Amino acid sequence: MHASQRRSAGLGLALASAFAFGGSGVAAKPLIEAGLDPLHVVWLRVTGAALVMLPVAWRHRALVRRKPALLAGFGLLAVAGVQACYFAAISRIPVGVALLIEYLAPALVLLWVRFVQRRPVTRAAAVGVVLAVGGLACVVEVWAGVGFDPVGVLLALAAACCQVGYFVLSDQGGDADDAADPLGVIAYGLLVGAVVLTVVARPWGMDWSLLGGSADLGGTQVAAGLLLGWIVLIATVLAYVTGVISVRKLSPQVAGVVACLEAVIATVLAWVLLREHLSAPQILGGAVVLIGAFIAQSSTPKAPSGPVAGGPGDEAAGTARLSADRTTT
Repeated sequence: MHASQRRSAGLGLALASAFAFGGSGVAAKPLIEAGLDPLHVVWLRVTGAALVMLPVAWRHRALVRRKPALLAGFGLLAVAGVQACYFAAISRIPVGVALLIEYLAPALVLLWVRFVQRRPVTRAAAVGVVLAVGGLACVVEVWAGVGFDPVGVLLALAAACCQVGYFVLSDQGGDADDAADPLGVIAYGLLVGAVVLTVVARPWGMDWSLLGGSADLGGTQVAAGLLLGWIVLIATVLAYVTGVISVRKLSPQVAGVVACLEAVIATVLAWVLLREHLSAPQILGGAVVLIGAFIAQSSTPKAPSGPVAGGPGDEAAGTARLSADRTTT
C-alpha cells in the first residue's frame, strides 16, 4: 500500500474510532436514567465486549504467561477504572463536560514524568499543562461555586487518572522484540475488567427487565437492547480495534489529534441527542483543554524504552495509543 493510501486508510479508521468512542456516553446515559446503575452499564459493556473478543484472546493466549502484570494493569485501569468512573460521572454531569475533563490525561501524565520519574519536560509541554488546567476551570465553571456537581467532576478526574495509570504501564515494558500485541492486550484487558467489575458491580442484583424496555434519548423512546448493542459492539469492540489499527498506520502526533475529536463528537452528539447544551465559556474552555492536551501530548519527552502495549515507539506514541485505544471515554 502506498504511503498516501496508508495515511488515508489510517485517517478513516481513526475518525471511525473517535466517533465510536464518542457515542458511548450518549448511548449509556439514557440507560442510566432509565434505572440501571452506572456500574451495571459498565459491566454489561465490558463483559459483552470481552465475549466478542474471546477468539482474539485465545489467539494471544501466550500473553497470560509473558505479560501478566500488563494485562492485569490494563484491565484494572484502562478498562474497569476508566469506564466505571466515566459512566458514574455522566450520571451526574453532562457527557461533554465529563469527557473534556477526562482529556486532561495527556497533560496529567507530564506531571508524572516531571515529579515522579524526575525527567525533564519541554517548555511547550508545560504550557500545554497550564492551558489544559485553565480550560478545565472554564469547563466546570469554577466561578459558579457549588452549583456544579463536585462529585461528578471528581469522578471524571478519576477517569483521567486511570488513563494516566495505563500510560505509565505503557512506559514500563520490555524491549520492542518482546512487546505485546495491542489487540491481545485489549482482549485480555476486557476479560480482566469483566472479572473485576463482576465482583464490584454484582450484576446478579441488576433489574434485567429494564433491558427489555425502552429508554428516553432526548425525547425519543429507543429500545434499551439497541442502546446496549451500540455500546458493546460499536463504542467498545469497533472503537478499540479501529483505534489500534489507525495508530499503526499514522504517526503518533496525527493519531493523537484525530483522537481528540472524540471529545468534540461526544459533546455534539450529547447536544443534538440529549439536549445537553454547554455555555459559551464551557465550549471555549473545552477547546483550550483539547489544545493544551495535544500540546502536552506531542511534546512529551522520549521514554527509555518503547510502550509495552504496542511495539516500538516513543512516549508520545504511547499517549496516542492511549487516546485512540480507549477506555475513555
